[in-house]
Amino acid sequence: MRYAKWDKLGQFSFHLDMTHPTAYIFFMLFKLFLLFALVPIVELALLIELGSHIGSLTTIALVVMTGAAGAALARSQGLLVFQRLRSSIGQGQSPGDALIDGALILAGGLLLLTPGILTDGIGFSALLPPSRRLIRSALKEAISRRINRQTIDTHFTVS
Repeated sequence: MRYAKWDKLGQFSFHLDMTHPTAYIFFMLFKLFLLFALVPIVELALLIELGSHIGSLTTIALVVMTGAAGAALARSQGLLVFQRLRSSIGQGQSPGDALIDGALILAGGLLLLTPGILTDGIGFSALLPPSRRLIRSALKEAISRRINRQTIDTHFTVS
């Protein structure tokens, strides 16, 4: 359900009921569209600007080197997290942090394979342990808040 109205202060508001499956899917698709449309435009603008300052060949070399360094870092960090995961399971402990770290390393590695300055910065922050700890803490807090508010939405179809 959606509705639009003018409030008492004369401001226009638009409400989209996110509990309706169609509205939820539309909103998620819209966010994905923005992500896949805006990020490449920003990345291209940053690469053009960087190329105008340091030269196009240097910019290309930088993009290739960050991709190679990111792949090596993702591999080494992934192996360390895999060892932590096996150790946790072997000791009968919950491997929650290791699983989140593994997902962050995978996402960081994928971002580093994408050419660009912005995605490289986000990718390296997901791969480096100190910043990954901060991201993991923020992610766990966000998940905990959604669980406590009982607003984790799932939509599926059984055929």
